[in-house]
Amino acid sequence: MNAIFQRRSIRRYTKEKVSDETAKKLLQAAMAAPSANNQQPWEFIVIRDKKTFARIMEVHPYSTPLLEADLAIVVCGNTDREKGKGYWVQDCSAATQNILLEAQYLGLGAVWLGVYPREERVNGVKEILNLPEAVIPLSIVAIGYPAEQKEPVDRFDETKIHYEKW
Repeated sequence: MNAIFQRRSIRRYTKEKVSDETAKKLLQAAMAAPSANNQQPWEFIVIRDKKTFARIMEVHPYSTPLLEADLAIVVCGNTDREKGKGYWVQDCSAATQNILLEAQYLGLGAVWLGVYPREERVNGVKEILNLPEAVIPLSIVAIGYPAEQKEPVDRFDETKIHYEKW
């Protein structure tokens, strides 16, 4: 539970490198996510190239955490693998959240950079990464060792809880 309550969006990173082994742990966590009909429609692109980061920043106005990130994982949905149309969004969102939680657990900082459903971002990222037609980028997770500390925030709000009906 600590990873859940301690997790914060970290946008500033040190120059320390994230090992390939650590990146693999993040991907293993992503693939442990639940998915509709166990279709696991996700695909992941691991990026470390600063030139690719720069190109992404040209099409995604809120992706500046990539300036300092050592690593990014692009979480994509492969619509050829889905039985239930549209569930790839939920499945890939769960995978993205698992990356964020595992990053926190491993002492990393990470932030979810939304791509889908913004058409200009989707098309730009698809072009930059040469994605097949059926593969849609949902999110980019910028990752590195944190250069900022943020205190946990209690977001629990009982007014948003309803029992049995509204």
